[in-house]
Amino acid sequence: MNDKLQTFRLAWHVVVRNWLVYRKDFLANISPTLADPALIMLSLGLGLSPFIGEIDGLSYAEFLAPGMIATTALFTAFFESSYGFFVRMTFESVFKAMLTTPIGVREVLLGEFMWVFVRTALMAFGVSLVLLALGLMPNPWAILICPIIGGFLSLPCSAIGLLAASWVRNINQFQTVYSFLIAPIYYLSGVFFPLPEKSVLSVIIQFSPFYHGVRLIQFTVWGKSTIAEILWHATALAGFTLILGFLAFHRMGRKLTT
Repeated sequence: MNDKLQTFRLAWHVVVRNWLVYRKDFLANISPTLADPALIMLSLGLGLSPFIGEIDGLSYAEFLAPGMIATTALFTAFFESSYGFFVRMTFESVFKAMLTTPIGVREVLLGEFMWVFVRTALMAFGVSLVLLALGLMPNPWAILICPIIGGFLSLPCSAIGLLAASWVRNINQFQTVYSFLIAPIYYLSGVFFPLPEKSVLSVIIQFSPFYHGVRLIQFTVWGKSTIAEILWHATALAGFTLILGFLAFHRMGRKLTT
């Protein structure tokens, strides 16, 4: 028990370090996170709603809104754990310095996951406030739950970023990961349109952790779901988190010690 508490205590130092750096340019760091969903909602949501009509009793703006919270989790987690981690590891040698202290590889990686969870939850809360202000939160209590779901969704997305950071040889190669992995799951996970039932896409997308996070946030914001649906998507998200997290710890752990 004492060893575990020590591990979390040391990992928390990683979180604090990242926060101290992040807050130096706080407004610059949060502005894209809040501005992009607001612009998407104004341009696509409010702009297209009169032409698209209702989707399952929701305006297009209301249908699109939950996806903005999930999108924030995806991009915050992936870019922080891919580009951000790679820069700290390769150019700034932050982790080499940490490893000369009592902080070990396990604490570094756990601290990075904890930092992404905290940052994503805060960003998801900010986006939820924007959506609430725009009148696009049919269930106002979702503003308290969506940041938690966003935080948990960030974990498998962060693991994907770490796996990418462990494989690329230079920072430009992240563009390939984004183009052929992140962008497809972003556009095809039910954020912009409902997935057709019993289609090939609806089967393939089940292998995306992002899709399951999108559905959980949609259920929360709309207040429409069944216990079976919630359990399925929550279990799938937890499964992806465990599998991808284990792979990320193993792969990146080896890289940090070489």
